[in-house]
Amino acid sequence: MTDAVPEVVRVLAEDADLVPLWQAVHRRLCAGDAPDRLATVKVDGMSSAGIAVLRGLLDTTTRRTRGSSAVQSVGGVTRVPLREFLTTVGVAAAQLQLLVEVAVGRAVVNRAHERAAGTTARRALWATVETNLAAVPSLARRIRAAGVSEPDIPLIEAQSEQLGAALARIATLRAPVSLAKLAHDCAGTPHAFDLGTLTGRRLVEAIAEVRAEAVPERPDAVRAMLARARVLADRLSTSVLLLNVWATGPGVVDQRLRLGGGPVPVTLYDLTVNPPILGSAPLLVVENPSVLEAAMAAGHTAPLACTSGHLGAVDHTFLQRAVECGVPLSYAGDIDRDGLIIARQVHQFYGAAIMGMDADIVRRAGRHASVTPLGPLPDGVSPGLASALAVTRRAVFQENDVVLDRLLARKQPKQQ
Repeated sequence: MTDAVPEVVRVLAEDADLVPLWQAVHRRLCAGDAPDRLATVKVDGMSSAGIAVLRGLLDTTTRRTRGSSAVQSVGGVTRVPLREFLTTVGVAAAQLQLLVEVAVGRAVVNRAHERAAGTTARRALWATVETNLAAVPSLARRIRAAGVSEPDIPLIEAQSEQLGAALARIATLRAPVSLAKLAHDCAGTPHAFDLGTLTGRRLVEAIAEVRAEAVPERPDAVRAMLARARVLADRLSTSVLLLNVWATGPGVVDQRLRLGGGPVPVTLYDLTVNPPILGSAPLLVVENPSVLEAAMAAGHTAPLACTSGHLGAVDHTFLQRAVECGVPLSYAGDIDRDGLIIARQVHQFYGAAIMGMDADIVRRAGRHASVTPLGPLPDGVSPGLASALAVTRRAVFQENDVVLDRLLARKQPKQQ
């Protein structure tokens, strides 16, 4: 307690029997009721001692003579004539908030005022969003329909400003600009429009709406649409590794592949600006670069490509290019949840045959599969493979010799 708290307020606040009353008043004040408008308060859980305190102060001789009480308690709910009580103990309505804050130990926060302020702030936000995104009204409506919590209002406002600035810049482009440069100039950071972020996805939706195109889903289709709008996304940061892959065209990437000498990284830039004409030899696509290392160590000469995990734009673009060139594709990945998902995508999108991911491989790996628990399987796993995995319950990775022997047709060493 501090010296600023009047003595009568301090005494009432420290009376443990009256705490339920002050808690009920605290809730009413937080709900927006004005202290001078509170006449009666319903209190749950008022103790008999607390009721006795109130009746001792409020019940006059006349009331006692008539057998009535100012404080009624029925079914655990007590009705307290608060205004009469405060007058009796000499506490002004202006002191009520201080009293309940001292008694309860929490400040009174007027939620009604907060809600009103929040409503006003949201109205202002949606007006700003609609102004900033006037060129893409459908996106503006979707952003509004998604709703927003009060702490995120500044973020959504800034996002709409950044998207609006980006659309204005794109409309005036005469030469291509990188996505990072666009983000830097419109949002102050080169990562503001990264395609894995919400703002990046909304930029894609905005450009699709301006161009009257369907919003693309596949990473390569997203980047292709951005390129049509003169925005270049991540053409150099990732690559697919090719080993023993022959190309027959005159371009610089074809020449690089013909030189060979080891794995050749091919970027999205290479595949979109200088797409090679791939030879028609069957191509095995693998998930992990360790398979290429093993292939080189074994002197393997058949064509291989590595996508390094989940498919990105460069991987989709390469696989599509291989299909266009008539290359027969097969795919092999880790036998775990992610690997099985990737394999299904490559098969569905590009018609690749799945290799080295069957029940026989799992049985051969046996107790030497790995120490990694398998986890839940994705949909679409064949019953035979699912049954074999149910026995081992361990992932089988491509580094396992059983897998490498199958993929690279290595001769297994004789048992000693």
